[in-house]
Amino acid sequence: LADAAGFSFYPGKNLGALGDAGAVVTNDAALAEEVRLLRSYGSPVKYRHDVKGFNARLDELQAALLRPKLRRLEEWNERRKAIARYYLQALEGVPDLRLPAVAEWADPVWHLFAVRHPRREALREHLARAGVGTLIHYPIPPHLQTAYTELGHAAGSLPIAERMAEELLSLPMGPHLSEADAAYVAAQVASFTA
Repeated sequence: LADAAGFSFYPGKNLGALGDAGAVVTNDAALAEEVRLLRSYGSPVKYRHDVKGFNARLDELQAALLRPKLRRLEEWNERRKAIARYYLQALEGVPDLRLPAVAEWADPVWHLFAVRHPRREALREHLARAGVGTLIHYPIPPHLQTAYTELGHAAGSLPIAERMAEELLSLPMGPHLSEADAAYVAAQVASFTA
């Protein structure tokens, strides 16, 4: 993927642990050693800290829980792809609904299926009344978060990001969904915009 790649095993991810977990992969031995150092408080040996680091080790319990899931990851990702294909086909042409665009070269595994709608809150409420759970990822764009005030971005400075934060809605996605589930979700979305 790159010099290094990071993977989240947050419980809701395609390969999810029961708690926070993640991994960094690389084929660069020096970079791997630096990551190992950082993940353990900057300590190459117990009680000695060469650099400022973190407590970011994957514990044995999370690794043991992830291992059998890893065997099914490809199957689960294929199921997610099938649900996404269904959504893309079933929701194509629904007025005011913007579907995720997929570059020709890309092969996403669909952790989320986020659509955009100018009346997101009304759509979300409509779907909730129909028993369809949705999530908002993420309601406040990074440049408007308190943590980044030093960057000096006021509301209106990044209008596309702000509009997306107001319009994005994640529809149900996961290998647990049946075709009937996906059809119901799509029908409820279409009934709102019809």
